[in-house]
Amino acid sequence: MSTATLETPAAHAARRNRPFAWVEQSLTLAWRNIVRIRQNPEALADVTFQPIIFLVLFLFVFGGAVAQGGTWRDYLPFLLPGLLVQTVVFSTMGTGVALNDDFAKGVFDRFRSLPIARVAPLIGAVLGDAVRYTLSIVILMTTGFVLGFRFGNGIGNGLLACLIVLAFALSLCWIWVWLGLKLKTAQGVQGIAFLVMFPLTFGSNVFVQTDTLPGFLQAFVNVNPVKYLVDTMRGLMLGGEVQKPLLITLAWMVGLVAVFAPLAIRAYRQRT
Repeated sequence: MSTATLETPAAHAARRNRPFAWVEQSLTLAWRNIVRIRQNPEALADVTFQPIIFLVLFLFVFGGAVAQGGTWRDYLPFLLPGLLVQTVVFSTMGTGVALNDDFAKGVFDRFRSLPIARVAPLIGAVLGDAVRYTLSIVILMTTGFVLGFRFGNGIGNGLLACLIVLAFALSLCWIWVWLGLKLKTAQGVQGIAFLVMFPLTFGSNVFVQTDTLPGFLQAFVNVNPVKYLVDTMRGLMLGGEVQKPLLITLAWMVGLVAVFAPLAIRAYRQRT
């Protein structure tokens, strides 16, 4: 074997630690996740069919009642921004489940032997799943437009709302990345994720106005980050107050990344 094909430990470390190498490595691993989705399209079932099913069910089952004498068409502008938040929030748990599954299959043992930054596999997993979140947004919004939804505050603000909910999903998914590394099974990650996300989404203003809820639930909703994200979506898509809910949403996004990204990286180092 030629000595040119050998790499000394020093060269291995230098290649791993060169400035900004982690960016290239993270994007490469993100592309790996995208290719894996292409090879396993059934993994997209939750972000393709679920948004349509949720919108149709909630719109036609609850539309007449929640609209207070109106029709489902009157409920659609109120429902869609909130349901967009719920759909994307639910999609984020897939990141943690997939990471846990990769660890169980030994994929990260192979990553450990490569000259890449320790953080690259985690960032790559998050960026790769951004494709799933984006697809969920596109499918839900397309279905909404077919049913008659329109941006009441301009297309630019409507698209900005979609970008904000995508950024929130990328921030929130660090919780599931951390749990995916800490828990033993993918089923455990999924179970805890549902226990957290059901109160956050259903105990909010996604489906009804906050002032229609009982007092104790209003107190919870008023500290629920989902409420402020939904308010931001409705303000941008339909018109209304945006500044306050947007600032609170951005603060939650920064806080989620600041707390759970370091915890996830620490958990990853402990496991590898």
